[in-house]
Amino acid sequence: MVLWVDTFSNHLDPAIARAAVELLNRGGYRVHLAEAAPREPPLCCGRTHISQGLIPQARREAERTLRALTPFLDRDWPILGIEPSCLLMFRDEYYSLLPSTEAQKLASKTFLIEEFLAKEMENGHLELPFKSMEGKRTLIHGHCHQKAFGALKPLRKILSKVPGLAVKLIESSCCGMAGAFGLEEEHHAMSIAMGEISLFPAVRAACPQDWILAN
Repeated sequence: MVLWVDTFSNHLDPAIARAAVELLNRGGYRVHLAEAAPREPPLCCGRTHISQGLIPQARREAERTLRALTPFLDRDWPILGIEPSCLLMFRDEYYSLLPSTEAQKLASKTFLIEEFLAKEMENGHLELPFKSMEGKRTLIHGHCHQKAFGALKPLRKILSKVPGLAVKLIESSCCGMAGAFGLEEEHHAMSIAMGEISLFPAVRAACPQDWILAN
């Protein structure tokens, strides 16, 4: 299988990507990382360009990514990822940017890591010996793209396999980030107001020992 390590995981939170590789290895899978061609910059899905309306730049990034992933698709390998807004570009926007049989094939072979693991467990191909988390509770904030593609159910299914772990979904809408929108000064007040509708109060009300989980 191939793990798509998005820009955020690669440069800001590499520990998460390393944990994903370790988890997959413990499940018995051999993991390959998608890499750019020699002398090219690191791969990028193009989401940041899309967020700013830079369609030609997004298309160029999509073309580079598709070239890098095509050899793996030809072997019928699944493409896994951990960041919904990046990975799910492959299942949605790529076909609009690059309408082709290759883009169609990429869409059909793309999975968030929890989708893939839940499917493997369901088919009896995977058994992960999770440690007991008796007395621990995690609160889940669903990513907007994760919700739009129905990927919250597989996440809850995986977490239900952890012995003793109590899982609760935070009933919320958008956190207010919305790509680069929430980071822009002119949108700051609106971004905070969106988070205050339900997400921020739920986080503040959590117990100090609770985990807050968000893709």
